[in-house]
Amino acid sequence: MMLDSIEVPVAGQNDSETLAEHVFRRIQAAIVQGEIPPGSKISEPELARTYGISRGPLREAIHRLEGQKLLVRVPHVGARVVSLSHAELIELYEIRESLEGMACRLAAERMSRAEIDELRRVLELHEQDAAFKAGVGYYQQEGDFDFHYRIIQGSGNRTLTQMLCGELYQLVRMYRLQFSTTPNRPHQAFAEHHRILDAIADRDGELAELLMRRHIGASKRNIERHYREALANPSTRGES
Repeated sequence: MMLDSIEVPVAGQNDSETLAEHVFRRIQAAIVQGEIPPGSKISEPELARTYGISRGPLREAIHRLEGQKLLVRVPHVGARVVSLSHAELIELYEIRESLEGMACRLAAERMSRAEIDELRRVLELHEQDAAFKAGVGYYQQEGDFDFHYRIIQGSGNRTLTQMLCGELYQLVRMYRLQFSTTPNRPHQAFAEHHRILDAIADRDGELAELLMRRHIGASKRNIERHYREALANPSTRGES
């Protein structure tokens, strides 16, 4: 998608959006941003009251959230917000390291010059973010405003795109958000993004893949460090 000007979309229901779609997106955002914490039990009556929606459209939204791996069904309990174990989260990042590395190599071969220019503009937008400037977080808008999303789309591989921008996307975003506030990590990640972009612009697919794998590997090590610190200091467990 070509962007004449990059603007952050305003949250809310647009004219073409159904009530079920609107509620789905609101619950999705609440889960991804941690407003509904991992492991929380999903109460249909409570959500129906909160969002002013009947049970039919709500169940449709819940079913879609299960498809995005954000909700899981627990026998005799019902739906809960996903809460990956340390081992499961590391496995997710191992998948990302491999598949996003491949996507980056393909993007270096296939992205048009206009798409690369737009990717550079996305990074310029990230640099202007107030939280990033303060060193307390990294820009975390989704879709076309997400550096990783744009590269995966630029790979031109529909199967990769379906997996990484569809099935796993919101689950990955949830954990990217959770660990994005680690001290020093936002500026390190931004510098890594710039080096990846330069490799793509130079059409160096081998280097682009290597840099993306290293970038996600650094995020994986950040998660492992977080878990080690949580084990050493039980009072901090559960904090991002």
